[in-house]
Amino acid sequence: MKGKLLFLTFSVMLFFITKAYSQIPVEIFGGYNRATIDVIFFKFFKQYRKEENGKPQRWLFFNRNRAGVDYMMNSSNHLPQFGFTEAISYNHEQMKGFAPVIVAQVLNQGVFPKAGIQYAHIGANATIFTWLVCETMREADVDYFLLLRYTPNITEKVKLFTQVESINSFPIGNSNQYNLAQRIRLGIQYHGFQLGAGFDLARNKNPLVTKSLNIGGFIRHEF
Repeated sequence: MKGKLLFLTFSVMLFFITKAYSQIPVEIFGGYNRATIDVIFFKFFKQYRKEENGKPQRWLFFNRNRAGVDYMMNSSNHLPQFGFTEAISYNHEQMKGFAPVIVAQVLNQGVFPKAGIQYAHIGANATIFTWLVCETMREADVDYFLLLRYTPNITEKVKLFTQVESINSFPIGNSNQYNLAQRIRLGIQYHGFQLGAGFDLARNKNPLVTKSLNIGGFIRHEF
């Protein structure tokens, strides 16, 4: 049953990926502890017969692919970390940005289908994207994700680029494990490129508490 559910989930995700449209932003971040590459975007799908019925776009696709390499990596410790997240939400205009969402995550630790509620506001210079979801196939964890982005004009051609991201996983069962991560980027945007400084902060308990801080610079471009 679990295998069939996973197959169905990823089949649906693959179908919607082929229907989504977007420029693909790629970020490379180099800090003093590790380097990461991050691809993240969320776009509404093109509507069939949009010109005929005039209906607004309602299906929103979220995609994230992220990989990180620690400079202290060896054959047994500090191994590379990979994460793939796909999500689909149905956004009816009467819900004012709120929407039901299904999420599929593939991490080093396994595959995690999730479902919950999402809020999205995608403007010309400001974006708010957040969800609260719960795992569906094992001892449940609650995930809270928040992305804030603000890009006001500095000059006619240059914008300020600011982004705050918070990724948190909390147990609701007997487990006392948790994962907290915050990422901040501050820089400028010019002709499709964003570059500047940032930091990644993480705190995990599994079962011991570990902390990590990675300060460095980033370059980001939409292909």
